[in-house]
Amino acid sequence: MKINIIEARSDLGVHVDGSNLGAQELNKELNLNSFIINKDNIEKSKSHTDLRKNEESINHFTKKVFDTTLSILEKNEIPLLIGGDHSCVIGSALASQKYNKNIGIIWIDAHGDYNTFETTKSGNIHGLPLAAITGYKCEELTNFITDNHINPKNCVVVGARSIDPWEIGNMIDAEVTIFTTEDIKNEGASNIMKKAISIASNNTNGIHISYDLDVIDPNIAPGVSVPEENGINEKEAYEIMNEIINNKNIIKSMDLVEFNPTLDIDDKTKKIALNLLKQFME
Repeated sequence: MKINIIEARSDLGVHVDGSNLGAQELNKELNLNSFIINKDNIEKSKSHTDLRKNEESINHFTKKVFDTTLSILEKNEIPLLIGGDHSCVIGSALASQKYNKNIGIIWIDAHGDYNTFETTKSGNIHGLPLAAITGYKCEELTNFITDNHINPKNCVVVGARSIDPWEIGNMIDAEVTIFTTEDIKNEGASNIMKKAISIASNNTNGIHISYDLDVIDPNIAPGVSVPEENGINEKEAYEIMNEIINNKNIIKSMDLVEFNPTLDIDDKTKKIALNLLKQFME
């Protein structure tokens, strides 16, 4: 099945600049036709006291991503969103849910991204998208849809190692499954992904994959906006992608996000991101 790329050029969901440049930088190497979605031309809020940073513009961006993703799915093609901060994927995941009726989601990330406007301490909306996608509060971020959200019981976070205490309460309440970086080290990336795929595909019509590069240790992949120490290694990153490829028949849509070229060192992160994308597109 044909893969169609969406360049999601936004960093409005995080106080750090630069992830809006990631998709364009990667596609310079891939040189593939793509749908390009740019963020609004606004002065980006970075205020510590602003707990709803850039909400209106993010919602505008989300709707454009949603419409573009849906148009790709309606052509019986696979949308591959390259971001961009992780708030970019609210539209891609929910478009896949609308088209496929009932999907699971695997969120490969160092963070839970399951805060709400009530629990966020930073106001960075890239810390809320998974809660929004699964309909856990955050209604303001998904008020453009009339269909169901993704069922949190079919939601799996893989590679987590930095979840806020108040955020973990949200995840437990919603019954989201969490596999930590330590779980990957103990059981192997392939085994953890097999478990994640089993949960996400249980009584669903397929799976949406959202792969955040900050799941990888920043000593290996430094080019991300919010790095977290003690991440997975490069081999484990590719093993995760191998399991995705092994189950490509049920993968309906995918994101690769949070590459920040302004923070990369010697193109380390760029090379890994390109390898992951090429793996998926083979």
